[in-house]
Amino acid sequence: MMMPLSETQKTALDAPLARGNVKSRKQGGRPVSYIEGWHAIAEANRIFGFDGWSRETVEIKCVSEKDRTIGDSKAPGFGVTYICRVRIEAAGIIRDGCGSGHGIDKDLGQAHESAIKEAETDAMKRAMMTFGNQFGLALYDKEQNNVEDEAKVDWSIPFVADAKNTIKAFTDEHLLRVWWASEGQKNARREAELSKAQVDELIAAAGDQIKTIQATGKAA
Repeated sequence: MMMPLSETQKTALDAPLARGNVKSRKQGGRPVSYIEGWHAIAEANRIFGFDGWSRETVEIKCVSEKDRTIGDSKAPGFGVTYICRVRIEAAGIIRDGCGSGHGIDKDLGQAHESAIKEAETDAMKRAMMTFGNQFGLALYDKEQNNVEDEAKVDWSIPFVADAKNTIKAFTDEHLLRVWWASEGQKNARREAELSKAQVDELIAAAGDQIKTIQATGKAA
């Protein structure tokens, strides 16, 4: 069962897209901005976790296959086109995307392979785009207002919110103390660049939860 989106994940999805992750190509004589397929997968792993999302190819179909010439030499070859529908699930949210892919090669099998891969990647990115800027949503705005040269995000606020929720979920005082003192949590607090006030806020939350656990134990 997938967990609901955390505050940190929501902040990551809503953050501006870094311009360094945007590529450009000519299509129909005009420049088109896009993110690469591998980057979309890497971002899904970063934001949702390696085990926090899934991808399913729901449908794929060849809609065109014909002879054609290739390149300036007019060498004989093949042109193939596929359409595809891919489903993405993350944090219990399901989104579908449709895409197409085109393969041109002197070998028919290679043309099919290229078209299938391109169609699946295109459909995957269209499904992922609905989750936010990091997956290319920002590029659908012609002004690209949510694309920045260096996207700077304040991670401290969502980090504190998520940490408080985690603290409240503990029912064992020892495990809470171990979690707080772990190297992983120390590193996470440093990376989130918490202020002293925010650290004190979490210490107070942990202290309150320990009192609650102790009181519950005495009552039992």
